[in-house]
Amino acid sequence: MERGILIGIAGGSGSGKTLVAETIYSELGSDRVIILCQDSYYKDLSHLPPEQRHAQNFDHPDSINAQLLIDHAKALLEGKTIEQPVYDFVTHTLTGKTKTIGPHSIIVLEGILIFYNPELRELMDIKLFVDTDSDIRLIRRLRRDTVERGRTMESVINQYEKSVRPMHLQFVEPTKRYADLIVPEGGYNRVAIDVIKTKIEALLKNET
Repeated sequence: MERGILIGIAGGSGSGKTLVAETIYSELGSDRVIILCQDSYYKDLSHLPPEQRHAQNFDHPDSINAQLLIDHAKALLEGKTIEQPVYDFVTHTLTGKTKTIGPHSIIVLEGILIFYNPELRELMDIKLFVDTDSDIRLIRRLRRDTVERGRTMESVINQYEKSVRPMHLQFVEPTKRYADLIVPEGGYNRVAIDVIKTKIEALLKNET
């Protein structure tokens, strides 16, 4: 193949983006698909005291190292390997470790803000927006952040009210217009998943 295929999966926090990405990964085969997560590209906050780190707005585009994400997406599309940063969501810092990714023919990029950056958006062959009701997204976020990221329920709710919801309305929801396909119910939508798989297979045939 001369160039890989980049599939962008956007949507609000807790919408089910990861499930869609993992479903594509499992059904098309791990030898062909690699998942690239925007969350790995949060900027390092080790220079700030812990209380200031927790107060940062993690749902604003400025919280992401967009240029590194773009550079890595381009490298993967060219058939190269990358060293993806490993981010610690408990301390909001980069661990200094990396994860080797690639080369693969299909790159699935998922994240809430991936459609916001025009340069990154232009690299995508398929753009999916996972559309899930806000109450469901909040419940999922509560479960994830309290169980996996060591947060208290009160801190998750405060963050949702102060930054997650307003940033979703300002930066995430408007990017829905860039999507080639809007997917209700995320990875549980079998019809949408089958349509996506068919499109990917067609792109693979054209690229070989």
